[in-house]
Amino acid sequence: MFFATNNAIYAVEDDGNGEPRQVFETKDPQESGHRALLSLPERQAGAIAMSDGVLWIISKHAASPIQTGIKDPIASMLLIREEPLTLLIGTDEGAHVYRLVGEEVPAERVQTFDELECRKDWYTPWGGPPAVRTLAKTKDGYCYADIHVGSIMRSPDEGMSWEPVTPELNKDVHQVATCPADDDQVYANTQNGVYVSTDRGNSWVNRIEGLPVRYGTAIAVDPTNPNLMIATVQKGPRGGGAWLCRSDNGGATWTQLNDQLEETTERMSTGCITFTADGTAWAVVGKTLYIGRDQATNWQPYWTEAMSDSPDYPIKSLAA
Repeated sequence: MFFATNNAIYAVEDDGNGEPRQVFETKDPQESGHRALLSLPERQAGAIAMSDGVLWIISKHAASPIQTGIKDPIASMLLIREEPLTLLIGTDEGAHVYRLVGEEVPAERVQTFDELECRKDWYTPWGGPPAVRTLAKTKDGYCYADIHVGSIMRSPDEGMSWEPVTPELNKDVHQVATCPADDDQVYANTQNGVYVSTDRGNSWVNRIEGLPVRYGTAIAVDPTNPNLMIATVQKGPRGGGAWLCRSDNGGATWTQLNDQLEETTERMSTGCITFTADGTAWAVVGKTLYIGRDQATNWQPYWTEAMSDSPDYPIKSLAA
């Protein structure tokens, strides 16, 4: 697993054994702040997209740049395959999807995504352009892109063609997720709590029982158990109090986990929780990275920014 601060990338063993290793440093975080983080498990490497459109591939021993040619700010990335490296890249400030194939040629904008008729209805609450906030994929090649704000778009062919999922889903989606153990299930955390689909987005059920509040920001699913998930909710778009929650029955009921946390937090952002391949759960709460063992029931602090040589930069995102 990898986690990112404004000025560095750290690698962590999936099970949390050992100490985090700094594997990448941003020389000038004010000019080249990262936009999205991705794990490349077969390569034992990570990928970080910078604000200048350069994608860095980071391994234990080296870091190499890829010139994506993307001028729009990069908001999200999705791994399709590692050889040849194939990614979907979603952008902020316009909500476009690019497809990167190989490491020597620039990414190409996906025209079928641009031609979606529903694009005219996408918006943001503050009046700016929408974003492709997160991306997710099933093992058999279905891809999902959550639009902030504009619901979720679905592709049955690894991002080549696109269509909207059913309108039953709340339009204000903050993260979409899938589970390798069940290609039919899709999960969304939204302005109105968690929604779950068991038919690839053709229908949705709002799963909110037990959530202390409904404004959802992040969601993650155990890769081997489609019924085990964690999610974050907060009082509103600016925070005002946030909770880490767990469900082991597909979201039918939720329990909050804040009584296991050693600090309170005003907000928890998209990208702040994940499961690694072995089922270990992780969450960024305030300035601390927590590890959740025993099917996300046992939570303990793992790392804080105070352990870093540059403590002014808190954790921004996780990738497993």
